[in-house]
Amino acid sequence: MSALEAATFDDLVALCAGRRIAVLSGAGCSTESGIPDYRGPGTLRRARNPIQYRQFIQSPEGRARYWARSALGWPRFCAAGPNAAHYALAGLERAGVVVGVITQNVDRLHHAAGSERVVELHGALADVRCVDCGAKSAREALQQQLLELNPGLVEDARFELAPDGDADPIEDLDEQRFRVPLCAACGAGVLKPDVVFFGESVPRERVDRAWAIYEQAELLLVVGSSLAVFSGFRFPRRAAREGRDVAIVNLGPTRADDLCRLKLAARVGDVLPRLARALTIPADDGSAAS
Repeated sequence: MSALEAATFDDLVALCAGRRIAVLSGAGCSTESGIPDYRGPGTLRRARNPIQYRQFIQSPEGRARYWARSALGWPRFCAAGPNAAHYALAGLERAGVVVGVITQNVDRLHHAAGSERVVELHGALADVRCVDCGAKSAREALQQQLLELNPGLVEDARFELAPDGDADPIEDLDEQRFRVPLCAACGAGVLKPDVVFFGESVPRERVDRAWAIYEQAELLLVVGSSLAVFSGFRFPRRAAREGRDVAIVNLGPTRADDLCRLKLAARVGDVLPRLARALTIPADDGSAAS
């Protein structure tokens, strides 16, 4: 067993103690809230290909299929609430331990838990943007339009929640006849969730804000991410190049396993609350992390 594989919770506490921490969070931080991921232990066996940016932009049929699935999954997705991991990170930020959260998630659960300095690398499903005029609107308002244009959708279809708030599979639904409204602001624009699709780049200003959080920290803590996508992997890669410590808490392998100082193969919902208690209890308190 390597030193990396033998790391313990106490090792994590020792590495984090007295240091400013930047957090990079992934889908594993939200699975305990009931939101599936793409690459976790329970989803790799039924891997599905997410819609590509080019397909969404160029194919009316592809857009109809996406919005049909999204309309089914949205009620369950937006009903999800923060879990213990989200609340622990918010508490660590209030205590001055965490300088900010860089998240690859699109569910806004860090905000709901009370985290204030959050950079959403991939955007948020709560917002919708017109690809033609750039106007933004609320996803909830679009949901009402989708249901009005496609009566009986939710009542008649059978589905299970899939990653990023859509549904899989869809039964008893004619996607060819599914109707999607156009932008209300310009009258003709294509509506897209304000998230970064596969094949699309993260906006430069968003990346810059994420690097600003990274620069203020002494340690990068990766929680619940396999780091398979470069938009997240770039942070531990740079940290390793600069000699900055990286700690990972994640079930399953990650792309940065050979770059980190320490890794715990554990549920973030178990580890982060304990870590928050261990790092924020005064030294003379006499308490111990459970």
